[in-house]
Amino acid sequence: MKAIKSRPTALPKGSSRRHFLQTTGAGVFTLLLTGHRAFGQAGKVAANEKLNLGVVGVSGRGGDNLQGVSRENIVALCDTDENNLNAAAKRFPGAKTYFDFRELLDQKGIDAVVVSTPDHCHAVVSMGALRSGRHLYCEKPLARTVSEARIVTDTARKSGLVTQLGTQIHAGNNYRRVVELVQSGAIGPVKEVHVWSAAVYGGKDLPKEFPPAPAHLHYDLWLGPLEPQPYSPEFVPFKWRNWWAFGGGSLADFGCHFMDLPHWALGLTHPVAIEPLEGPPVHPDAPPPWLIVKFEHPARGQQPPVTVTWYHGGKQPKQLTDTQKHQWKSGVLFVGAKGQLISNYQSHVLLPEKEFENFQPPAPTIPNSIGHHQEWIQAIKTGGKTTCPLDYSGPLSETALLGNVAYRVGKRLAWNAATLKAANCPEADAFVQHKYRQGWKL
Repeated sequence: MKAIKSRPTALPKGSSRRHFLQTTGAGVFTLLLTGHRAFGQAGKVAANEKLNLGVVGVSGRGGDNLQGVSRENIVALCDTDENNLNAAAKRFPGAKTYFDFRELLDQKGIDAVVVSTPDHCHAVVSMGALRSGRHLYCEKPLARTVSEARIVTDTARKSGLVTQLGTQIHAGNNYRRVVELVQSGAIGPVKEVHVWSAAVYGGKDLPKEFPPAPAHLHYDLWLGPLEPQPYSPEFVPFKWRNWWAFGGGSLADFGCHFMDLPHWALGLTHPVAIEPLEGPPVHPDAPPPWLIVKFEHPARGQQPPVTVTWYHGGKQPKQLTDTQKHQWKSGVLFVGAKGQLISNYQSHVLLPEKEFENFQPPAPTIPNSIGHHQEWIQAIKTGGKTTCPLDYSGPLSETALLGNVAYRVGKRLAWNAATLKAANCPEADAFVQHKYRQGWKL
């Protein structure tokens, strides 16, 4: 992709962009608790007091997340698209507005930050929020690369701040009932799981024409830490998921939603091996429109090792009947020693249905959610916990991203999660580690 000179973006006099970059350098961890509400032990805020929130990214998923936290005080809004920002500002006239998230983080009085940018900016915004002492809600996946996800996860753990990944389906009652069934032993020990999504991204060549960016888009700020590259309407506002430069296609987008269920039910964290089974030829610029990749997880306590096989782009497990393939366009199939369980976002069925006809499910043990966003808000106010903190959802994000890494190198990875290395495949480093343009770092 031919590089072009990025459009400079002037900052107001006195801006602390240089200070922000210094405090987010590698190995630095300083919570800048001055300048916004001082939190007490465990980050508690009075339960009847509204949080002051900053929201980065206010359209698309960002608009949904903004609505999800709208009962709190929205004091700052940021978007690189002036049209999106102006529309959000009309809803929240008391909020200060920014095109540059770094300026938003300089604003005093912000308690927590919601991040809804494209994937390539998740890590830099999240790290800025955490290192400035703000609680964090970030859309999935946590980052564009595995190394970014690990750094953000480790930083969140050290900070003690309240975090939540935007895997909203996790808050649904259906997932909770499935987890209870699996963990109660209804289908016996599980050694095999199949996860599939009908989503299709990627499979395209780069555009051949690059018109000027529209006047309402601050394109250089949209690129954030990425090397300057020409604007295309094929990148912004939503089609960026079709390109490796900005995201990871279907697996990065939906892996955190669908693989959330086996990770939760079976207590999975990092895989020990990732193997691409089938897929189209690797494209240098675009994720695969379809893919089958297998993740191998070790034994956990009394639970046996388990393989999780991912499919997208219309590919489905051969274990499904033709009727099931039609009924379950996307879903999760747990294969246990005593039966099977198939689920999607809203419903689930124990299989074979005749054998479970008179089955009595276990009494619920996982409370129904008060709402994915509300969980995060309440945990901040009470010093409690969320159900998708980065300790849980960081490894989940890494797992999804590793499927793409294995596909791109074309071989089974013997994965060492502690070192972020595949001992048998040093070339995987190129897709594991992030690389930013000059002036940007974590």
